[in-house]
Amino acid sequence: MKKRNLVPLIILLAISMLGAFAGEVPTKIITEGINAGDTAWLLVSAALVLLMTPGLAYFYGGMVNNKNVISTMLQSFIAMGVISVLWVVIGFSLAFGDDIGGFVGSPTTHFMFKGVLDGPVFGTIPFALFAMFQMKFAVITPALVTGSMAERINFRSYVLFIILFCIFIYSPLAHMTWHSEGILFKMGVLDFAGGTVVHMSAGWAALAGALYLKRRRSLMEDHVLPPANIPFVLLGTGLLWFGWFGFNAGSALSASPLAVSAFATTNTAAGAAGLAWVLFDVARGKKVSALGFCIGAVVGLVAITPAAGFVTVPAALFIGTVAAVISNYIAHLRTRSTLDDTLDVFPCHGVGGMVGMLMTGVFATSGVNALVTDQGLAFGETTLFINHVIALVGVSVFAFVGSLALLKITDLILPLRVSEIDEKAGLDISQHDEFLVEA
Repeated sequence: MKKRNLVPLIILLAISMLGAFAGEVPTKIITEGINAGDTAWLLVSAALVLLMTPGLAYFYGGMVNNKNVISTMLQSFIAMGVISVLWVVIGFSLAFGDDIGGFVGSPTTHFMFKGVLDGPVFGTIPFALFAMFQMKFAVITPALVTGSMAERINFRSYVLFIILFCIFIYSPLAHMTWHSEGILFKMGVLDFAGGTVVHMSAGWAALAGALYLKRRRSLMEDHVLPPANIPFVLLGTGLLWFGWFGFNAGSALSASPLAVSAFATTNTAAGAAGLAWVLFDVARGKKVSALGFCIGAVVGLVAITPAAGFVTVPAALFIGTVAAVISNYIAHLRTRSTLDDTLDVFPCHGVGGMVGMLMTGVFATSGVNALVTDQGLAFGETTLFINHVIALVGVSVFAFVGSLALLKITDLILPLRVSEIDEKAGLDISQHDEFLVEA
């Protein structure tokens, strides 16, 4: 047994020992002010959001070639374990702990979930439920990044990268955007369910990863294999669409008319975007494809995420359609470049998130959500839109440059890219000693 192979196990054992002997025991779990209906809805929503990560595994796994299906799917599943532990230890504290300069939370406020189980009521739900709901967002964000680096990334390096990403990119962005003292929150930036925090950060990290890892050898040799399993992509899309109702409607943090509005805008944008993607393909002379509709629907879900609880249902129709056309065109341009974003994560999540952020600045209205103090551009006000443009630039630079730095650090510790022999053999067998048995 190699000593370096013991390091991850030793770290986990140390964390577990810390939890067993240094974790605080709750003094009194507060029940006053808790609404049973709201709590039940958020418990369901948290489960729905977690279901999205297995959905993403199928979505991505079906699109890679048959030598990399298991490895690609495992990258999503392993995030469920790694980020769940990290969130309890320090991630939640960095995101929602006591403010430090408007950029990040104090790592000691909720270290090892201190003061979470017996924390104050968060609106009408237990504080611990809010923490667990937010954890599901933290889980799926680094998993989204994997699609850009599929078929060539070292598994151990990937695990190290998502740990660093959660600590230095995701948690600070969550704090800046959703904490009451966060710099973006105080600017008035609106992000209902994570268009900025989740999708823009993942999209820019994906672009950084594709640039850093460079092109797959199969692409350079013009020997790219077809997608392994389109039905997997269809199944993944269904799970993502289903789970997204928890993602967006759950972000109302109550079983309320606002949750219903977010539910309706979410479904509308997804349907419009799926249709817009395939119709744009048809206009360019291509056939209607299952893959196209699935990708388009996900783009619509991405784009409506920041706006879901701030815009009307008809506006969601427009947002989904526009986002799909723009993302489709960017993906088309990407295929004509040397950029190897394997599963078009940046055109779909990065661009889709940015379109959604800008559209929130256009269509947000107090008629849907009283928290909108500055209405969108469509209602004759400019402050919100200008703030969203400023935030878009700032978040893009932070997420891209920060991710590029973390990739370099990771590469210095553990080589990011697998060897040419391992890449040719496929990551399923070279990284995991597992493989698909063809029928």
